[in-house]
Amino acid sequence: MLKEGVILSERYEIMSRIGAGGMADVYKAQDRKLNRLVAVKVMKAEFREDTSFVQKFQKEAQAAAKLSHPNVVNVYDVGEDRGLYFIVMELIEGITLKNYIGKKGKLSVKEATSIAIQVSLGLEAAHNCGIVHRDVKPQNIIISTDGKVKLSDFGIAKAINSNTITANVMGSVHYSSPEQVRGGISDAKSDIYSLGITMYEMVTGRVPFDGDTTVSIAIKHLQEEIVPPSIYTPDLPYSLEQVILKCTQKNPDRRYQNVGELIDDLKKSLIDPQGNFVAISPLASHAETANMSDREMSEIRRGMDMKERRAADERRHEEEYQRERERERRRDYDNEEDDDDEEESTGLEKAVTIGGFIVGAIIILILIVVIGNMAGLFHFGKSANATSSSKSTSATSENTIEVPDLRGKTIEEATKIANDKGIGVKQTSVEASDQYPEGQIISQDPDVGSRVEKGTTINVVVSGGQANITIPSGIVGMSRADAEATLQNIGLVTSVQEQYNTEVPEGTVISIEPGEGTSVATGETVVLYVSKGEENDDVILQDLIGKSSDEAKSILETQGLNYSVQTGNDANYENGAVIAMDPGAGQTVKKGDTITITINGTGDGSSAGDGYICYSPLSQPQGYQGGTVKLELVQGDLVSVIYEGDNPWSGGAYSTPIESTSGEEGVINVYENDLLIAKYPSVTFQKK
Repeated sequence: MLKEGVILSERYEIMSRIGAGGMADVYKAQDRKLNRLVAVKVMKAEFREDTSFVQKFQKEAQAAAKLSHPNVVNVYDVGEDRGLYFIVMELIEGITLKNYIGKKGKLSVKEATSIAIQVSLGLEAAHNCGIVHRDVKPQNIIISTDGKVKLSDFGIAKAINSNTITANVMGSVHYSSPEQVRGGISDAKSDIYSLGITMYEMVTGRVPFDGDTTVSIAIKHLQEEIVPPSIYTPDLPYSLEQVILKCTQKNPDRRYQNVGELIDDLKKSLIDPQGNFVAISPLASHAETANMSDREMSEIRRGMDMKERRAADERRHEEEYQRERERERRRDYDNEEDDDDEEESTGLEKAVTIGGFIVGAIIILILIVVIGNMAGLFHFGKSANATSSSKSTSATSENTIEVPDLRGKTIEEATKIANDKGIGVKQTSVEASDQYPEGQIISQDPDVGSRVEKGTTINVVVSGGQANITIPSGIVGMSRADAEATLQNIGLVTSVQEQYNTEVPEGTVISIEPGEGTSVATGETVVLYVSKGEENDDVILQDLIGKSSDEAKSILETQGLNYSVQTGNDANYENGAVIAMDPGAGQTVKKGDTITITINGTGDGSSAGDGYICYSPLSQPQGYQGGTVKLELVQGDLVSVIYEGDNPWSGGAYSTPIESTSGEEGVINVYENDLLIAKYPSVTFQKK
């Protein structure tokens, strides 16, 4: 692991470690030459002496360097310094699609389709350069802070025209195509399959095939039919489901033939969600006889030839044995007939003859056994070997341990579980995690289900809690929709407040809280203040004539208008009704303007003489600064506003008669801008 401050190639200054992969660590670094932040992928120390790994690492750089596309992480540089092999790449601030799915459970159809189209565009660019990614999965798809989707990590990419059959299935088995897990040839259609599994996970929140071991998952990719995603997401549009099912066909010929076809259907699914335009080839057209390779045919012929030779040898030796037996019978018969004539034969001659027969028979039996054993007719020694093998397997099983799942456990809990099985646990690092709380294990090596010898130590990575997110710059000035999408894509929650603004166009972000560049926790709420545009402050006056004083005042206040009140006499209206207004009804004024309303003080003839009135003028009090004035009459418990508006003394003393329903002596309070500045005591009234 490189320390902070290390400089590679006299240019890239290491700042911090931000991730780790199977054969490399990734660091955040400063490009001192171009003064920009970059990501530097450095090969791990244990692989630097392995030429195959070095070649694979360099191949990654060569493959990725060919690509230049908005939906692919760009490669800037590749080099070697003091035995350190490294690649310099674009630094993407954002969140992986895997973490994003984990936060949201499942994505909306529109969001999932948009992400799939962007990934497809990146794959199309790669395929056009002759590159197969071979590890398409949500962990290798990054959603940047500006909302763009980028495909990363071409670590196991291969040139399309190499046609190399891999010995091992690489990448994540959850997303691997059947031909990959079988160890066959991987091409562009393998990437389409993996993208189909990724789309499945986006819309359902789960992978279609899962299991306790990688082997069991791989077998499901080969043998089991995929469960339609609509089973888990009933409202999933028909066309998008058909796109996913076509991508994940087990036979590559039944998938999309290229990514361009997939992009076309994804776009159509947005326009016609329930359309039946996705064409999947029927199974019958693919149930053809499999063609044997020349190598397979050669092996079959060689096996058949060996069987025929063994059978011919057996027949030949059997015929020789029968002929020898016939010769023996003839000799015995001749010996019996010539017994009298052979009386002179010595016992030694008989012994020699009999011994020859016995030796010949033994030789023939040995030949039969050897040839039969070679032909597989006999199984001498195999039982013992099988027993030995069984004992060896049993002994191996007894001496190895199946690695338990330690994820989600604390170090103390994991240590106890591991020790009970005869293995150990060692914490190797702490990394931020949105899935596991602080202090819980987020990954382990060896993986769950692997078999290890007793006494083995399991290396684990522990969660340091959620990683803080830096609110990106450029949010202010964005449209509301773009700003919300950008913040939500990096794991933040948005809240919108609209405000009138004469300088910022309607629908544009004026400011945000917390501000740009602030570091916040995942899931934090960011308030967007969005412009409603320039406020229209024109007001058309309603007709207030005949309305009560209180109703007229309420209408004016609701419209944002001020008012002044004066008293008049009109026998056609009731006391307290508005008999005049200035400006008149239907006129256009601005909010904040003052409207003068005249309130009837005499009423009709039937009510003449009712109430009390004061004709005493009110002079301007000392200390008045020219603000808004309110005159309030207080008569015991009776309180009423007799004037409210601009300066009532602009023409001299306030001489408008003051009316009241009570003849009690009162006090007039004078308010300027809602502050009491003076009083007129001993205000007397007389009967009208």
